[in-house]
Amino acid sequence: MEINPVKGTHDIIADEAYLYTMIENAAMGIASLYGYKEIRTPIIEHTPLFLRSVGESSDIVNKEMYTFEDKGGRSITLRPELTAGVMRSIVSNKLYANGDFPIKFCYVGPCFRYERPQAGRYRQFNQFGVEAVGAPSVYQDAEVIAIGHRLLNTLGLDNVKVLINSLGDEESRKAYKEALREYFSKHIDKMCPDCKRRLEVNPLRILDCKVPEDVEIVKNAPKMTDYLSQESKAYLRTVISILKSVGIETEVDTNLVRGLDYYTGVVFEYHFAKVEGVDNVGALGGGGHYANLLAEVGGPKEEGIGLAMGVERLAYIVKSTLNPNTKIGADVYLMGMTDDIIEQNFVLADMLRGNGFIVEMNYATKSLGALFKAANRKNAKFAIIVGEDEFNKKEVSVKNLKSQEQTLVKLEDLDNVLHSMLNKYYADENPVDTGKEEQ
Repeated sequence: MEINPVKGTHDIIADEAYLYTMIENAAMGIASLYGYKEIRTPIIEHTPLFLRSVGESSDIVNKEMYTFEDKGGRSITLRPELTAGVMRSIVSNKLYANGDFPIKFCYVGPCFRYERPQAGRYRQFNQFGVEAVGAPSVYQDAEVIAIGHRLLNTLGLDNVKVLINSLGDEESRKAYKEALREYFSKHIDKMCPDCKRRLEVNPLRILDCKVPEDVEIVKNAPKMTDYLSQESKAYLRTVISILKSVGIETEVDTNLVRGLDYYTGVVFEYHFAKVEGVDNVGALGGGGHYANLLAEVGGPKEEGIGLAMGVERLAYIVKSTLNPNTKIGADVYLMGMTDDIIEQNFVLADMLRGNGFIVEMNYATKSLGALFKAANRKNAKFAIIVGEDEFNKKEVSVKNLKSQEQTLVKLEDLDNVLHSMLNKYYADENPVDTGKEEQ
């Protein structure tokens, strides 16, 4: 019997896995530049954690959580996001006890949501994120937004829009929710069942509805900006100004509320400009400020801000925007046609790998033609050919498999020459645009 993957999951193999690892390493590396330390929390948590933190009005809690009863009769949930688990960990381990704020964590790991699979979206997906708790500041908010923007730029996604809004302080939100409830009450009979439920529980959620007919009604709804206190307006303006000072342009989206109930104050999303032939995957990531989340899970009342990005969505966009000729493969393929040369090549390959090169080689004697075919299957950039003459003279022939240029190199110089050749190879693959037209 053939057993297929569960719907909404997929195997991540070879080149795709390499892309995921590249994205995750870049994300965690950038977070570390800002002083964030890694945290790893369990994939399963007690269900009340998400009911209290994510919020019962959110689609995640209402429709998307994988919840089950364990053998001890406890309600357990596969985490739908990581922020709540990070807050629980801070409380469980009393990481706030020494008062050393802000507490700054970064993470990457799998999450689970029962939603409709589509381009860049799966029911099991991987999420990168950061959380900064305590010492609230306009600069802290700006820093978190900047981390996501820098990551997208690092991945080659330059055409990114940062949408931003403010949900204001408690009084602002209370007044705004009443205004929304009054407005949508006049239209609710024509709206979807989810919106009817959201009207009673949290009318802010209606602003996030994707049903086309409801979207038209939302367009004329009251705007949050009309209900913000002067302090909240000033806070938002300051965050926008700080981001602009480091070259990050933002666009205020008055309907942006994000999908989780714990957000207060500044919220934001990253959107990539539509690319021809690439499905729109929506927001590449986003996050926001939360005033009460740590207290909701039993900790002190300390504010924070977080950011999360789906690795699958990032991989989908990065792969779609790559040069179609770009292939992931070996730096070099070592070719040997006799047992003696293969024996030497094994030692040479080990040395090259120790110096950071991705190396493939043959372990069985084959013709030169067969070895070149093998090198092409491995997407190797260079072939290192070791014949009898080269073997005796301690030399190798290095062949650029794209340009077909071939160079004789002494073994003692191979490391430096290969580094130089690879640098030139990548420079030719990704030429720098100087902005000057040819004369």
